[in-house]
Amino acid sequence: MAVSRKSAIAPIVIGVLGTAILLMLGAWQVQRLDWKEGLIGRIEARLSAGPVALPASLDPLRDNLLRVTVSGQMGRDELHAIHSIKELGPGYRLIVPMQLGQKRIMVDLGFIPERLKDAIPRDGSMRWNDDPSAMDVTGLLLWPNETDSFTPEPDRGRNIWFARDVDLMAEALGTDPILLVAESHPDDQVVLPQPPGINLPNRHLEYALTWFGLAFVWTVMSIVWLRTRLRAVKD
Repeated sequence: MAVSRKSAIAPIVIGVLGTAILLMLGAWQVQRLDWKEGLIGRIEARLSAGPVALPASLDPLRDNLLRVTVSGQMGRDELHAIHSIKELGPGYRLIVPMQLGQKRIMVDLGFIPERLKDAIPRDGSMRWNDDPSAMDVTGLLLWPNETDSFTPEPDRGRNIWFARDVDLMAEALGTDPILLVAESHPDDQVVLPQPPGINLPNRHLEYALTWFGLAFVWTVMSIVWLRTRLRAVKD
């Protein structure tokens, strides 16, 4: 009997410990699911809200994705940030400065196909209207997280930026580190307005079910192992 009990210890300990860990991982994914659904709900509510005036002071965490309307003068400088659309292929996001009284911000006008990069006029004639002194732009404030230690430095000579780095682009254009992603452009045959690229995959339910399923399998395997050990001892 003593030998039988010792043979049961390992399957029981490993089975209970493994099941407990897998159940904890599943519970953690359920918590993540609740957090992600709440985050997506808040983002959707912000995206569907009516535009407001640009706040006097901005916080990248608080004001990210805030929908605003601004009025000012569009500058003639521009930056081209590499971007790709599945249906259209490679191209660039057209980013220009805009003067709003004492504040100077950047506006992401949208996507231009690669073939039109050098065809974009530098005199502002394609932008918005023929009166650069009076422009209203509605869009979303965005502080994108697109750079890391592997992101190449921009090719300033060819005006190619490999990611939207708000601080670095602001330095290049002489603006405040504020990026507004415009909702529309009058010439959408050349400049295609693009949403800010919010993509929050939510697979936490799938992950939770996977962990719980593994916990069930682990428990069954542990029981089979325990019964096999006990049967071997009896034999």
